[in-house]
Amino acid sequence: MPQYQVGYLIGSLSSTSINRRLSKALIRLAPPQLAFTEIAFRELPLYSPDYDADYPPVAREFKQALSRVDAVLFVTPEYNRSIPGALKNAIDWASRPYGTNSFTRKPSAVIGTSPGAIGTALAQQDLRAVLGFCNSPQMNSPEAYIQMKPGLVSDQGEVTDASTEEFLRNYMHELARFIERVLAVLPRED
Repeated sequence: MPQYQVGYLIGSLSSTSINRRLSKALIRLAPPQLAFTEIAFRELPLYSPDYDADYPPVAREFKQALSRVDAVLFVTPEYNRSIPGALKNAIDWASRPYGTNSFTRKPSAVIGTSPGAIGTALAQQDLRAVLGFCNSPQMNSPEAYIQMKPGLVSDQGEVTDASTEEFLRNYMHELARFIERVLAVLPRED
C-alpha cells in the first residue's frame, strides 16, 4: 500500500480555531496510507512581487514544505463570505515567482467548518477557484461543509456524532483514493 504525505493548511490563525479541531479529527479518521504534516504560514509577510527576485527565508521554507508533500488538504473557515486573508496570502507566496507554482499538478482537497448552517460553502467555492487557477487537481466530491455545533469535535479531535464521524472517515478515504488516482496520471516530478 503506497504511503502519501499530505500537507495540511489550516486557514485560521486562531489558537482556538474550530478548523484546527476539525483537522485533528480528519487525521484521526484517515486511512493508514496517509501521513500528515501541518504546513504553517503564520510568519509569512504580506506577499509582494518585489520579493520574487529574493524570497525571504520563511517563504522559501514554506515552499520547500509544500514540495515535500504529495497532496494538500485545506481546512478553512469562512471570513466575510470568502477565504481568510492569511490563507490567500500563503497561496500567493506558494504560487510565485512565475514558473515555480507549488500547486501545479499537486492534488488538493478543501473542507471547513463554521457555526453557521452552510458551513464554509462560499469560502470553499472561492478557494476552489484560486486552486483551479493554480493548476491543482481538486477532489470535487464528496463536498464537506461541516456545521460545528458545541461538543461535535473535542479538542483532541474525537467526533461525538456517529453520522458525522462516518462522513468524515469516508471523506478521508475518498481523499486517499483521489491522491492515488491523480498521482498515477500525474506522477511527482522530483
